[in-house]
Amino acid sequence: MNDTLLTALALIPALVIAIVFHEIAHGWVALALGDPTAKERKRLTLNPIRHVDPFGTLILPGLLALSGLPVFGWAKPVPVNKWRLNNPRFGMMAVAAAGPLTNLVLATIGAIMLGLLARGLTAPPDGLLGFGVTALYSFILINIFLALFNLLPIPPFDGSHIVEGLLPGKAAVAFDKLRPYGLMLLFLVLLVIPYFFPGLGIVERVVVPPVEWVQNRFITLASWIAG
Repeated sequence: MNDTLLTALALIPALVIAIVFHEIAHGWVALALGDPTAKERKRLTLNPIRHVDPFGTLILPGLLALSGLPVFGWAKPVPVNKWRLNNPRFGMMAVAAAGPLTNLVLATIGAIMLGLLARGLTAPPDGLLGFGVTALYSFILINIFLALFNLLPIPPFDGSHIVEGLLPGKAAVAFDKLRPYGLMLLFLVLLVIPYFFPGLGIVERVVVPPVEWVQNRFITLASWIAG
């Protein structure tokens, strides 16, 4: 079995689980806070097909990976009607935070499983055990990246809803008007500027360090469990 297939077998299930639980978390918190929209539209399901955005989940990440550019994407957002929430301002912040927090919980579970799997190892594992270690490592990294990426304070990502909820009334209204331009801004900052001005090191200096810092915390947890 070649390396490409093994990599796909490690990455694809991890990505599907991370995305599905991220989206379901939004829907369940919205339901708990008074908005049943996601439930009414049958989005509180583990069926990944219901959460996949063909372009954002499959095509774009694939093209970016093949091009050697920073890989990012998105799932089909779970529908939330803020005006059906018991407290729209707080509710949207809680709903938005639920997805990234769920990914960090999943990363914690992955680190615990990785530590348990690695207990007693005195040399780099190979075979099925080696694949299991690689898959769990990928699972941790994907969940970390998905959590931090969605916490970016750029519409339409989760971080933008948290920032909007923290802003005073008029500032929140002004911030909300940026939503139609959010993805354009993201492409500009993460793709266009780094492509034309690679010396600025936006990805290397801004995106990579927090991912690596959080990743190291989880690997430390796994190492502690492994003994």
